[in-house]
Amino acid sequence: MRTHINRLGVRTASAVAAMIFAANAAWALEPFKVQDIRVEGLQRVEPGTIFASLPLRVGDEYNDDKGAAAIRALFALGLFKDVRLEASGSVLVVVVEERPTIADVEFAGTKEFDKDTLKKAMRDVGLTEGRPYDKALADRAEQELKRQYINRSLYGAEVVTTVTPIERNRVNLTFTVTEGGPAKIKDITIVGNNAFSDSTLKGLFDQDTGGWLSWYTKSDRYSRAKLNADLETLRSYYLARGYLEFRIDSTQVAISPDKQGISITVNVTEGQKYVVSGVKLEGSYLDRDDEFKSLITIRPGEPYNADRVAETTKAFSDHFGNFGFAFARVEAVPEIDRENARVALVLRAEPSRRAYVRRINVSGNNRTRDEVIRREFRQYEASWYDGDKIKLSRDRVDRLGFFTDVNVETQEVPGAPDQVDLVVNVTEKPTGSLQLGAGFSSAEKISLSFGIKQENVFGSGNYLGVDVNTSKYRRTLVFSTTDPYFTKDGISRTLDLYYRTAKPYEDQGGNYQLVTAGTSVRFGVPFSETDTVFFGGGVEQTKIKAGTNIPAAYLAYAEEYGTTSMSVPLTIGWSRDDRDSALAPNSGRYQRLNSEWSVAGDARYVRANYQIQQYVPLNKQFTLAFNGELGMGKGMNGQSFPVFKNFYSGGLGSVRGFDQGTLGPRDVTGASLGGPKKVTLNAELIAPFPGAGNDRTLRWYAFVDAGNVYGEHENWEMSEMRASAGLGISWISPLGPLRIAYAQPVRKFAGDRIQKLQFQIGTSF
Repeated sequence: MRTHINRLGVRTASAVAAMIFAANAAWALEPFKVQDIRVEGLQRVEPGTIFASLPLRVGDEYNDDKGAAAIRALFALGLFKDVRLEASGSVLVVVVEERPTIADVEFAGTKEFDKDTLKKAMRDVGLTEGRPYDKALADRAEQELKRQYINRSLYGAEVVTTVTPIERNRVNLTFTVTEGGPAKIKDITIVGNNAFSDSTLKGLFDQDTGGWLSWYTKSDRYSRAKLNADLETLRSYYLARGYLEFRIDSTQVAISPDKQGISITVNVTEGQKYVVSGVKLEGSYLDRDDEFKSLITIRPGEPYNADRVAETTKAFSDHFGNFGFAFARVEAVPEIDRENARVALVLRAEPSRRAYVRRINVSGNNRTRDEVIRREFRQYEASWYDGDKIKLSRDRVDRLGFFTDVNVETQEVPGAPDQVDLVVNVTEKPTGSLQLGAGFSSAEKISLSFGIKQENVFGSGNYLGVDVNTSKYRRTLVFSTTDPYFTKDGISRTLDLYYRTAKPYEDQGGNYQLVTAGTSVRFGVPFSETDTVFFGGGVEQTKIKAGTNIPAAYLAYAEEYGTTSMSVPLTIGWSRDDRDSALAPNSGRYQRLNSEWSVAGDARYVRANYQIQQYVPLNKQFTLAFNGELGMGKGMNGQSFPVFKNFYSGGLGSVRGFDQGTLGPRDVTGASLGGPKKVTLNAELIAPFPGAGNDRTLRWYAFVDAGNVYGEHENWEMSEMRASAGLGISWISPLGPLRIAYAQPVRKFAGDRIQKLQFQIGTSF
């Protein structure tokens, strides 16, 4: 005889509890001893899964409490839509109805999101092929999809979930999305501002009402996270200009009935403007009060500036860190005199305890080896905590160029109040790149160049690069590799192998060729944390392959040195770089000096080149950039300066608007010869691209260039310099920095080769 004991659904936990209670009350049975357990209704689930989950075993006494516990345990597996327990004499029968299994998950109508990304998200929540279908999970997934579309300003997006049963108790799951158009910010209103105009304050926001480039920047799409960031920018703007009690009272975001337009209203209270009346120190300053006072950037008599207050407290904390006090607390307490609109600042300090570094841990480097990061650290384990050394270490790791973000966290060691651990968190970026360049001219029509480089080969920190120029008239193949830690002391070694050919333009006639091949080794010795001196040597062979219309300068060189000549140049150089970014600098200076001296071989000469770049931030958006380059060369022992060592100018990286490398002396055939003297001057005004907000990855620039190359016996005549002006676009693209320039020569001479439009993917000024 079978007696029906219980039947449960799993809509909610309360329903489960209620049904268990009702079943226990209605179907109470006399306890019996279980002689056997039988399972019915299984299709895919293994019987062992049932038996492992049951709190009952053969030989146990069955009662209603154990029956209810068994049903709860089986429902908890999430595999069954229905579970019943039945008794047939002394045999316990477990009857189950399995949930259907998901055969496939598909998305229809999704354009805003990649389908593979959506499938991965569904897999993470348990909605994937081979898993039991759970309507509650599907409902949550549907709501999450809607939320993601709202984050993209697609407020009208609708999601419909379709469950299609198929054979063998399986279902296909389809999410059909009607995205609609994005809701755009129609207006931003700031209420309560009197000190600053609406246009000034709205100009601080990354979100706006759109422009002609909004299709790229999406700045007119509302985002709560972006709005919060804009509000913080607004707050910082006021606090930096004396408005100590400024506050944002409320923010209203309203969406139009058609869900296509958004209005943002920000209500503010400016308060009055305060002037700093004085600054005083309180607390313990390690008997170094004068040192700390020298770090104060807050000036009495000037408007209160929260940025300077934060800068001062941070400088105090960092200075305490230089003496091992990792947990120093510094607080700026304002004493406000509202009647006179003045504020006095009290800087209270508590150095706490001195600590030393127990361990340095590295996190986030999935590709880069630990030693590549650790060897840049100047703070060592088992030594006193030193804030200056930690900052220097962080900067050195950042300057490797392998990471988009580097930060160092200080963690207390439990049970050891005088110890800390440092955690270096890095975010890796792709370090391999493909560099492409092209130019259009009447002479070559189009010339291409490309390079492949890997700055962090196999995570070792070593550099490997190949540069190729496919110009019809000037071809180059360069192979280069650098080991930045050739020695444990940080001396680097660079090996170069190169092969270059040059021949005349078609309109010059002739078929001669200049071939240069060589190899060199260069070592870099760090003399300080910011200065590196380079020295090395190499061997170079130059061969002139005779032909028609060969330039007189080449004939003169062949007569003096022979058609094939050797040189053994020694090199020495120096560099210093304190720019805030190598890709999109806003401030700082870069300098380099390279010199070359041929001490043996057929050609004897000296050659030097100096470059300096300076970046001056005008404000948050505009930057002035200056570049200057000076090169000089001279033959030794009464010899002429070798023609193949001449400097060249013209094109990207020098004087834009002129064909690459065509400025300076020319042969009677019209061939560009370059020269042993070179000067280049550049000035740029850089700003975010119109409509791109404050995005520094896409910028435009206006420029003025001037420069020239002079022959060995020519004077540095300013009147002979070429000049150009123009506009360009700079974009940090996925392939690398892209620069496009359109230049109009403003000073040119007869015979100059003009190339107004040029572009390059790769780094250059």
